[in-house]
Amino acid sequence: MSGISRRKLFGLGAAGVAAAGAGTLAVRSLPGEDATTHAAATSDAVPFYGEHQAGIVTPAQDRLHFVAFDVTTKDRAELVDLLQSWTAAAARMTQGQEAGAFGAVGGVPEAPPDDTGEALGLPASGLTLTIGFGPTLFDERFGLAGRKPKALADLPKFPGDALLPELSGGDLCVQACAHDPQVAVHAIRNLARIGFGRVSVRYSQLGFGRTSSTSRAQATPRNLMGFKDGTANLKLEDTAMLGDHLWVAAEDGADDGADDGADWLTGGSYLVTRKIRMHIETWDRTSLAEQEAIIGRTKGEGAAHGSAKEFDEPDFTRKGPDGESLIADVAHVRLAHPSSHGGVRMLRRGYNFVDGSDGLGRLDAGLFFISYQRDAHRQFVPVQLALARQDVLNEYIKHVSSGLFAVPPGVRDAGDYWGRALFS
Repeated sequence: MSGISRRKLFGLGAAGVAAAGAGTLAVRSLPGEDATTHAAATSDAVPFYGEHQAGIVTPAQDRLHFVAFDVTTKDRAELVDLLQSWTAAAARMTQGQEAGAFGAVGGVPEAPPDDTGEALGLPASGLTLTIGFGPTLFDERFGLAGRKPKALADLPKFPGDALLPELSGGDLCVQACAHDPQVAVHAIRNLARIGFGRVSVRYSQLGFGRTSSTSRAQATPRNLMGFKDGTANLKLEDTAMLGDHLWVAAEDGADDGADDGADWLTGGSYLVTRKIRMHIETWDRTSLAEQEAIIGRTKGEGAAHGSAKEFDEPDFTRKGPDGESLIADVAHVRLAHPSSHGGVRMLRRGYNFVDGSDGLGRLDAGLFFISYQRDAHRQFVPVQLALARQDVLNEYIKHVSSGLFAVPPGVRDAGDYWGRALFS
């Protein structure tokens, strides 16, 4: 534990509590928007077409329905046709329309409807749909092996991982975010319906209460441990840093070194998902001083110990009256901070989840972590390794699922489709 005992760590918490005051909780995000402009209200539509897919730098909406698919067809043409059909449906649904041209009630009565109907009468609610391609899509089935990006190599096994294979991986993923949970569920349900016979659902996850802000117009939200989450997150206003840390560049290359191997991903990103179950009941019996020492921030204001405000830069050199660091070597904020990893950053947009309770009455709850980055192996992996090896918070959490996906650039117009450059 980097030369500091767990008991000593808890002692540092009290000093941090005394150093900063309490704050208040902002409970609602501001309106959904595309990469550059705010929508007028949470009911409004987010533009679907653009240089980058919506749902990445889009200010995080309130609700999530994430799904990973296994591709069951072995026919490349069928897969392309599915992606074209999905793109057309996504373009419609994100604008508040029904998934198909004839909708839920406008087709032939003897045939299944073009839309499942549960979102009839509901507005677009800021819906965004974002697709990703998993490493397994680049096997021998579709002739894509030579176009697999080098950064799409499997993530390593991290210390303490308790991953469930059935909740991890996937050939394809779709992230649906919206301000209305029924709109997000409707979107995923219709994509699964359209994909019947060509894909099957591997796993899905509902989320609520975003755990990151992706715009400075949004207040920092809280996770189920009660702490503000994602204070140091990348924001859509950080244009230069987005180019450095988020969007894949042409020179990032392919696994075989070919100049044109992964050019299809230029302008895209890499998506990492981790389902992190929290031992809520144990955490709730932990003292406030101990909780704050583990995180390295105050629970009220969210300020790093030794600072007054949430967005004050943590001073990791500052000492307390006893001569020890106010922020312990094993505090979460120190281990995760960009300054501990050569300045690398990620864009996080995770969500809380509660999936009922287990047989002992304990909540099956926690954080569905989502991050976007230019290269997960250079950004996510070093941070997660540090956390897995040293973070005292590991006593209260368990990682049960994991995924890595290449997220293609945006759909330019109605003649384009998700992943077109990959299959060209």
